[in-house]
Amino acid sequence: MMGIEIQQGKRGFVTELLDWMESFAFAAVVALLLFQGLFRLVGVEGHSMEPTLYEGDRLLLHRFLYEPQVGDVIVVDDGKELLVKRIIATGGQEVDIDFDMGVVYRDGERLDEPYTAAPTYRSEGVEFPVTVPEDCLFVMGDNRNHSSDSRDPAIGMLEKMDVMGKVLVRFYPLEDMSVIF
Repeated sequence: MMGIEIQQGKRGFVTELLDWMESFAFAAVVALLLFQGLFRLVGVEGHSMEPTLYEGDRLLLHRFLYEPQVGDVIVVDDGKELLVKRIIATGGQEVDIDFDMGVVYRDGERLDEPYTAAPTYRSEGVEFPVTVPEDCLFVMGDNRNHSSDSRDPAIGMLEKMDVMGKVLVRFYPLEDMSVIF
């Protein structure tokens, strides 16, 4: 009688172990699909998005069926590096910058930009006004005078297809965890 109980105990252990392994494998596949298709984790390098984001911040991006919108903070892969920037204008919109006053205009309207570190005094070589081509984005860092962005001919306007996603949440450092607008 005792031998039969031990056999059933071993079978129960093996069955439970296989159930756990199956559950773990399923969870791993779901996590992989979520983070490859819907979300992505990236880190901030540099100071171009201060005071919104700081070097070393860790971000969660939303990618699934995302359509870039003016004002979104995005991550773009320009082929050389990942850029974290804010969308100022999309295809068909006109951007003008008065570098003496430090003011940015979109379609003739002055932008209210409470997220910037300082007014936009630094020109990087692009002649303004410019019209954003279709399927492109004009982006700028929030730390305007310490940012390489669409004002720089080396970066220029970015193609929508290069957008990796919209920044949803800063999740690290934990004390600064926040939703990004």
